Amino acid sequence: MSELNVSVVAVDRSIWVGPAKSIVAKTPEGEIGILPGHEPVLSLLVNGVVRIEPTEGSKVAIAVHGGFVAMDSDNVRILAETAELSSDIDVDRAQKALDRARAAGEDSPEALAAAHRAETRLKAAAAVTASGMHN
Repeated sequence: MSELNVSVVAVDRSIWVGPAKSIVAKTPEGEIGILPGHEPVLSLLVNGVVRIEPTEGSKVAIAVHGGFVAMDSDNVRILAETAELSSDIDVDRAQKALDRARAAGEDSPEALAAAHRAETRLKAAAAVTASGMHN
């Protein structure tokens, strides 16, 4: 059976490495799904949830904030500015960050960026419970 060799790395650490059946990531053009045998890809990533279906074990959700995805010869590398496994996300803290960012107003680019990061983190955390994903 064909599989992908997946590596998700943030600037400061490795987030997840292993064999997978598929991954889904969010690019500026929309979501991209990658299966074994996919043609080579190099794309920007936008804030979103990367979903990985490992060859063994439960599905994985990772909150990713910017970066790149590269795929060639069944090797997928996700190089993120920041990334966090859904199981590491403190939902209460992310919700408070979202509330603070929204209270700061839409006129502030920093507050808008903070709101997008918090929303992505909450989506990753919710993906675990909504689809039976785990880490």
